[in-house]
Amino acid sequence: MKNTYNILIFGASYGSLLATKLLLAGHNVRLVCLPAEAELFNNEGAIVRMPVKGREGLVEVHSRKLPGKLSACTPAEASPAGYDLVVLGMQEPQYRLSGVRELLDAVAKAKLPCMSIMNMPPLSYLARVPGVSVSACRDCYTDPTVWDSFDPKLMTLCSPDPQAFRPPEEKVNVLQVRLPTNFKSAPFEDDAHTAILRQLQADIEASRFDTGTEKIELPVKLKVHDSVFVPLAKWAMLLAGNYRCVTTGDIRSIKEAVHSDLEASRAVFNGVVKLCVSLGANEKDLVPFEKYAAAAQGLASPSSAARALYAGAPNIERVDRLVQAIAKQKGMGSSAIDEIVALVDARVEANRKAKPA
Repeated sequence: MKNTYNILIFGASYGSLLATKLLLAGHNVRLVCLPAEAELFNNEGAIVRMPVKGREGLVEVHSRKLPGKLSACTPAEASPAGYDLVVLGMQEPQYRLSGVRELLDAVAKAKLPCMSIMNMPPLSYLARVPGVSVSACRDCYTDPTVWDSFDPKLMTLCSPDPQAFRPPEEKVNVLQVRLPTNFKSAPFEDDAHTAILRQLQADIEASRFDTGTEKIELPVKLKVHDSVFVPLAKWAMLLAGNYRCVTTGDIRSIKEAVHSDLEASRAVFNGVVKLCVSLGANEKDLVPFEKYAAAAQGLASPSSAARALYAGAPNIERVDRLVQAIAKQKGMGSSAIDEIVALVDARVEANRKAKPA
C-alpha cells in the first residue's frame, strides 16, 4: 500500500498547479495564502485549466473532484506539524513578510524537507552548488536572513518550467496553464527524502483524470533528477527571455524579447549555459537554445517579473543579479547580462522612489 503524503505549499497561485497534480495522485495539500484566497479555496476548491495534446480547448480540473484533499489557510493559521514535505511556491520577496517569515522559520527549525519551485533558488540551496560563494550572493535577495535557519541538506530545488497565470477576469482560485512542461527536481542529500519525491513522481505519472466520458493523462509531471544542476536550466531562459521583457520604454512579451533579435538572445542564453557548465553542470541536463526559442514563440505575454515591475513593484525576484554575481565569481562577467541587470535596476529604483518598500 502506498503512502499518502501531507504537503504544505507556500503560495496559492503557481502553487495550485503542483497542488492539483498532487491531489490527482491521491495526496493531501494545504495551501498557505492570503485570507480572501484561503476562504475561496476552502469554499470552492481550486480550478486549473490546461491544454492537453490531441484535445481541443482546455481541460478544466476541479480540485473537489480529485482523490486528494485540498485545504487552505493564512500563514498565522499554519504549522509545520504533520507534514511530510513543504513546497516553497511564493515569489522570493514574499518570504520576508510578517507571518510568512515566522512560518518559514518554524519549517526550518522543524527540519522538514523543502522543495522550492521558485525561480530564485533559496540561499540554502545555493550552498549545495559547488563553486558558488553563498556570502557573495546574499545581496541579490530581498532579505537573505530568512534562509539562515535552513540546513542545506533539507532543501532542494525544482525548475518551475511550466508557464501558468491567473486569468484577470476570473476569481483567484482559477489558474490557466500556458506551457504544460514538467517540474524538474534535484534530489535531496538524504535518500529517504528523495524517496518521497520519487514516490510523488510515480503517483503523478500513474494518475488519470476522469473527464466524465474517459480517463486521460494530464501533462505537467514531476521529474526527479540525480544532479543539483538540473533546476538551474531555467536561468538561461530567464535571462534570455523573462528579464529582457523590461526595456527603457514599454514592456514587451517573452516572444518579442527572444525573437526580435534572435542572435542576441542566443548569446545571452548560451553564456548562461556556459556558466552552469563551469560550475559542474552537464550540458545534456540543460535545455538547448533552439528548443527554448521554439517554446518562446507561444509566450505572447510579458513575464510575471516584468509585469510586476511595470505595475510598480518595489521588489521582484532577481535571478538576473544572481547570475551576474556568480558569473563575476567565476571570472565570466558579461556586458549583455550587465545591461539586463542595469535595465531592471533602473525600473526597481524608479518604483522604490514612487513607493518605498
